[in-house]
Amino acid sequence: MQINPLRNDLVKFLKNHGLKKKFNKQKSLFENNPQHPSLNTELLEPKSLKLYSFRINIKYRAVFIIVEGNAEIIDINKHYR
Repeated sequence: MQINPLRNDLVKFLKNHGLKKKFNKQKSLFENNPQHPSLNTELLEPKSLKLYSFRINIKYRAVFIIVEGNAEIIDINKHYR
């Protein structure tokens, strides 16, 4: 599954938070295997919205939806446990 190009605000967020290199690594893993264990890909609640996320690092996650068979990242945010 491919990831559509990121919006400019998300690219800026990655750069400002020093996540660009880590995101590119996780993006490659996702495109080869969306269920790779280090991604911790999950369906978010409420499940009816069909929002998913995968781990960029221990602190940040990428939230995405599936559009025409591709992942469209709609947000990158902090993930608290």
